[in-house]
Amino acid sequence: MRIALFITCFNDTMFPRTGKAVVALLERLGHTVDFPQAQACCGQLHLNTGYRPQTLPMVRRFTEVFAGYDAIVTPSASCAGTIRHHHRTVAREHGDTALATAVDQITPRVYELSELLVDVLGVTDVGAYFPHRVTYHPTCHSLRMLRVGDRPLSLLRAVKGIDLVELPSAESCCGFGGTFALKNADTSHAMLADKMRHVQATGAEVVTAGDNSCLLHIGGGLSRLRTGIGTRHLAEILASTDGATR
Repeated sequence: MRIALFITCFNDTMFPRTGKAVVALLERLGHTVDFPQAQACCGQLHLNTGYRPQTLPMVRRFTEVFAGYDAIVTPSASCAGTIRHHHRTVAREHGDTALATAVDQITPRVYELSELLVDVLGVTDVGAYFPHRVTYHPTCHSLRMLRVGDRPLSLLRAVKGIDLVELPSAESCCGFGGTFALKNADTSHAMLADKMRHVQATGAEVVTAGDNSCLLHIGGGLSRLRTGIGTRHLAEILASTDGATR
């Protein structure tokens, strides 16, 4: 199986260790992962802020760069959701039939990490070791757009040494929402306060999720309160074999 990593802008610029963790994890499972260096933004930011025409070249770039791969994996539910649910709309809105066809061919092969592991590779125990108390935040895009369900939890439950604790009101938004946190700062902060309170109630050392954008928001708040609670992307926990959190 030819697997390609779509790292996403956010991870590439701010959390490169997450992409490295994805590669390390899949290589440990016996797979080779390509990293097409011509990849660019999926266009989520532009779509969210109303720049739909400017997204068209990004949609075209994605179909060209990742053509020919059996699976494209990304450690971001929000970017996977953008590609699978919005690229087709962008192409058709602009009357580009050839591009719409290319999108239709490639989007079924785009997977968020937990989907690839559980549904495609058929594995839940990835040989990870992470001896810490952890709680899991299911991000909005993973819940409501991709509907990944309990796939991430199935993977986490199989991690050796982990003390996985349920997060109260887990399905509530953390308040990030991309530009929402900027345009509606007061509401975003109130939602974050609720999420942090629930995280602290678990007694967890680490909060994990499938999107670093949400973890940045939650982790920033927890850091400002000096809670001592860390954040780790799901991929980093699954790639861990020594239990290090920092």
